[in-house]
Amino acid sequence: MPDGSGTATGSDRGAREFDVVVLGAGSGGYACALRAAQLGLSVALVEKDKLGGTCLHVGCIPTKALLHAAEVADSARHAERFGVRASLEGVDMAGVNAYQDGVVSRLFKGLEGLVRSRGITVVEGHGRLVGPRTVEVDGTAYVGRHVVLASGSRSRSLPGLEVDGTRVLSSEHALHLDRVPESVVVLGGGVIGVEFASVWRSFGAEVTILEALPHLVPAEDEQSSRALERAFRKRGIRFHTGTRFESVKVTGSGVVVTVEGGATHEADLLLVAVGRGPVTDGLGYDEQGVAMDRGFVTTDERCRTSVSGVYAVGDIVPGLQLAHRGFAQGVFVAEDIAGLEPRPVAESSIPRVTYSEPEVASVGLTEAQAREQHGDAVSSLTYDLGGNGKSQILGTQGFVKLVRVEDGPVVGVHLVGSRVGELVGEAQLIVGWEAHPEDVAPFVHAHPTQDEALGEAHLALAGKPLHAHA
Repeated sequence: MPDGSGTATGSDRGAREFDVVVLGAGSGGYACALRAAQLGLSVALVEKDKLGGTCLHVGCIPTKALLHAAEVADSARHAERFGVRASLEGVDMAGVNAYQDGVVSRLFKGLEGLVRSRGITVVEGHGRLVGPRTVEVDGTAYVGRHVVLASGSRSRSLPGLEVDGTRVLSSEHALHLDRVPESVVVLGGGVIGVEFASVWRSFGAEVTILEALPHLVPAEDEQSSRALERAFRKRGIRFHTGTRFESVKVTGSGVVVTVEGGATHEADLLLVAVGRGPVTDGLGYDEQGVAMDRGFVTTDERCRTSVSGVYAVGDIVPGLQLAHRGFAQGVFVAEDIAGLEPRPVAESSIPRVTYSEPEVASVGLTEAQAREQHGDAVSSLTYDLGGNGKSQILGTQGFVKLVRVEDGPVVGVHLVGSRVGELVGEAQLIVGWEAHPEDVAPFVHAHPTQDEALGEAHLALAGKPLHAHA
């Protein structure tokens, strides 16, 4: 076996056999490569673009940097209510983009150094599966005892809707605007659409969201969706749910979006945020017998594909398209290959966060899903953040909602409010542990923190509410 260190290109004819060949260096791929190398396996990591993939360069990290800049803008705009004399003179998008790029650059350099320090061979170029254990890059074959497919996802569009990058944008285009638009129509009220709507409104734009399903963030508990909708109304973000897109016309000054029924919406820009699709076309998966379903790679619970020795992780596998899911699957696969017999990643315990203002976070089942599974043997409790000291200090509204099986565990935790994404770690422990409210009620939560709201909610559900009406 080769030592696996350094960077290979298509002209590099050495070091072609490895314990693990990973196709794609996003969250799932690089996590798998790092853990496999840590366990003493030789690893080739194939990537046509940059280490870190969508999440680091055009997804999670840059969008959350934008959202923090939006939070700063709102803090300046509303400083007077905290007794601070300040004003918002405007938003310098060149400065915002420089801040965003700086965050990404520092993380990218750190990841490059980490991968290099682990002796992983980084293969730069477009990889393709050409055999059951072989990935070809620019004419050079990289053979692994195991191959891990981690080719990620791209922004979806709709049939007949052309994304031109000028007036009709994908989320990737939206990350690098050189100005704050006066008005935007956002097509899609899921996580991506809601986050960009939140950013642009904080920066001063007029925003209208069009969502085909009955609620914004439709994958969340309905109570969370309604709370976000109320907050968006107060912020002046317009939205139309149950509204299907029909067409868009690009004009000299912007766009005219027509929806089913003939109503039109005019704006400077249209953001297409209708979800992400798997990147699998032209990569040789189906030709090598890898079972597919509408472009996704199907796997068992251990991330094994239909081809022996070939695994798949991340956004190309049906399920939640979240960076931390791919990361966890990548680590799992590396440990599985190394013979450690790790526990499979449970989809039901993966936390979800929408980083809008307010944030929406959750883990486990919605109340509707719990009732589908357990019938009437389900109860829920909502603790309002109005009773939480830190939430009052922050000036945020929202709640903690618990869903439990009667005389059984908590199966869902749902949170709405500023910064509640920071609470979802404990929520994941509770749901993953299958804890009963009585198990959590004795926990001591620091005061004053929003974390106390989780404790108060479990106290109330355990039948001993303190800062809540019985």
